Amino acid sequence: MITGLDQARLQSAVADLTAGAEGRVAGRAVDVRDRASVDGLVAETVRLFGSVNVLVNNAGVGAFGDLAAMTDEDWSRVIDTNLTGAFYCTRAVIPAMKKAGGGWIINIASLAGRNYFPQGAAYCASKAGLVAMSESVMQEVRHDGIRVSVIMPGSVATDFGRGSTGDDSWKLTGDDVAEVVMDLLRHPARSLPSKIEMRPSRPPK
Repeated sequence: MITGLDQARLQSAVADLTAGAEGRVAGRAVDVRDRASVDGLVAETVRLFGSVNVLVNNAGVGAFGDLAAMTDEDWSRVIDTNLTGAFYCTRAVIPAMKKAGGGWIINIASLAGRNYFPQGAAYCASKAGLVAMSESVMQEVRHDGIRVSVIMPGSVATDFGRGSTGDDSWKLTGDDVAEVVMDLLRHPARSLPSKIEMRPSRPPK
């Protein structure tokens, strides 16, 4: 089950994944800031697939600029998407994972959650909160067979940089982050890499 806000891009992604998948693929347009939509998503996932074994909290937005000039709307959009949305999704899947005997929750944070920078107050706060939430929940559910990890990538070439004319070839890609997610899922059950930091191997000097 994959989610997104843009219905056209979501349908395209489902088609691409279906073409190369061994099992079923479904997609649903969901705004993670809407608790009722998140609860409905999890219920539909359980109905279609029988359970929820893995949750990847990857929804994220940014609003950058001096805090003194930031609007209430921009602050709320960042915090509610990057942190509260992850809270809604995590809370919603825990009962299903407990019933299934375990699972894995993987949160995509950022090195901005520990390396703070000017004009990034909302974004840094949201990612720092996600790191803290991840480490707290990890200790709450580990004895239920649920592993919680947080991945903290550095510079990633994403839509955040849309319109930039600079060379992004040195940055991490979404595929690099996805590979770490897959590496986690291949880990033996006795192992819990709870916090992973990622950086481009050769950034500009």
